[in-house]
Amino acid sequence: METNRFHTPVLLEESLSLLRPVPGGTYVDATVGGGGHAAAVLDKSLPGGRCIGIDTDREAIAEATTRLASYGNRFVPVLANFGTLDSVLARLSVSEVDGILFDLGVSSHQLDEPSRGFSFRADEPLDMRMDRTQTLHAAEVVNTYTVQELTEVIRRFGEERYAKRVAASIVRSRSKRPLETTGDLASAITQTLGHAAGIKSLARVFQAIRIEVNRELEQLTNGLEHAIRLTRPGGRIVLISYHSLEDRIVKNVFREASRATRPSGTSLLPDVPIRPRVRVLTRKPVEASPFEVRANARARSAKLRAAEKL
Repeated sequence: METNRFHTPVLLEESLSLLRPVPGGTYVDATVGGGGHAAAVLDKSLPGGRCIGIDTDREAIAEATTRLASYGNRFVPVLANFGTLDSVLARLSVSEVDGILFDLGVSSHQLDEPSRGFSFRADEPLDMRMDRTQTLHAAEVVNTYTVQELTEVIRRFGEERYAKRVAASIVRSRSKRPLETTGDLASAITQTLGHAAGIKSLARVFQAIRIEVNRELEQLTNGLEHAIRLTRPGGRIVLISYHSLEDRIVKNVFREASRATRPSGTSLLPDVPIRPRVRVLTRKPVEASPFEVRANARARSAKLRAAEKL
């Protein structure tokens, strides 16, 4: 039975079909959340399979640990960012795994929790940290970054056409008093764009600030590179993204890794074969069916890509 605190797994059957868990295999759920995907992987890898569940959110790790307690030591929870996947597996003395699953984005729990500050739909403290122990938070970004820095963040990570206007409005608003809540930030945005700008501009700006706070795209690039290196031949990497910036990174990393290249450090050795590192399994991203979208609105923007290690 699905927990109500964390979102229902998106593209679950499609993910499992591409990940292809086998009995006794070792898998990583790099964004374990409430444990929905991990539970399915553990069921499919019987007997003896195990799943290492990683998350930066302590509440997610606690939820997954409780939910998956019946699997015993087959489930290994780790509080960490998947951008440090190499060091996580090294600490566990795991040199290779049979597959890695990423389900990116903000969980329903994080959006609904009043103290997290991810949503503009309620007036909450400006936080947006997935890892609540880190120092940088959303209030610091909106109250200390220059107009130029804010413009770059909003344009690059939110793809907002009015990035400069929004950044200038944020700076004007904070000159009167610090922006402390999501309502303060939303007000600064609508002051310059008007309410006609609607939900989409608010969503783009909030996304941009969240990505900046959590260094999400940097962590994604690092995590994917680690995943390719640490997956054994024949193993698979499956990733679900929720916006174009993430999907573009996944597409480009997989494409580059599928090209024939020399292994690192062997450029001056002509006898070393030139070979690709992965085979891309999804020419186009897999999307949720209309039925799944009706049942779970979060699936609407989901895009799944997968690759097999060679």
